[in-house]
Amino acid sequence: MKEKPSSDTKQFLLTLLATTISIILTFGTSAIIDRRHKEAAKKEMVMMIIYDFDRTIEQVQYTDSVFQQASKAQQEIALHPESFSRFQPCFLSAVAVFNENKFAETTEKIFSSNIETFNTLGNVNFVHEVSAFYNARQSYQERIMDTYEKEIVGSGIFSYLESLFEVDFPMYYVTNKQCLVQLKTIRNRCAKMMNVNEEELKEFSRQRVVEDEVSEEDERIHDQTVQEFIEAEKVLIEAREKYGIE
Repeated sequence: MKEKPSSDTKQFLLTLLATTISIILTFGTSAIIDRRHKEAAKKEMVMMIIYDFDRTIEQVQYTDSVFQQASKAQQEIALHPESFSRFQPCFLSAVAVFNENKFAETTEKIFSSNIETFNTLGNVNFVHEVSAFYNARQSYQERIMDTYEKEIVGSGIFSYLESLFEVDFPMYYVTNKQCLVQLKTIRNRCAKMMNVNEEELKEFSRQRVVEDEVSEEDERIHDQTVQEFIEAEKVLIEAREKYGIE
């Protein structure tokens, strides 16, 4: 006949079972919480990166519209040189766009300089696409905006008719459009790859964007300042020509 376990043995077994269950629950719960934290961190980083993509694309879209307007005005002046004075204000934005289109690099630096970023994202293909986006942006800055800035500065800021034709606006417009399409394609691929929908991005944007409201008066002063700059450059150029100064 089997001996019944003593009360002490029963108590020991119950305690052991309770301890085992407690350990399992503790570590299991901790693992679940840790996994949730990692998923939340991953989601936050993905949203931050795509948000940065969208800000970049907005800037390139603005430049796209500026180049398009300048290209149309340039063609009109080429056909009708006497209309130069009338269309000259159309180039105010084109003069200033390279200063307004400086990309914020904070997110890019976080992405590229922190090894934990790669561990958090955990998706090699996504990391590759993000790198492709930032490489494309850097190429855009060097091939288009930096080159354009040099041409603008060297052209006399469109203060006289001949200076206007030193810059090939149709070429800049077409090249800018191609870069815009490339950036949008990579951005959309990344969003799809990480299952990020547009509503989530809108909410993320609302939480982080502080609107910089520019009054009509500020815009008027800005345009007036640029116009005064162009007129001042014209006076200087005429003076240099008069006195034979190169």
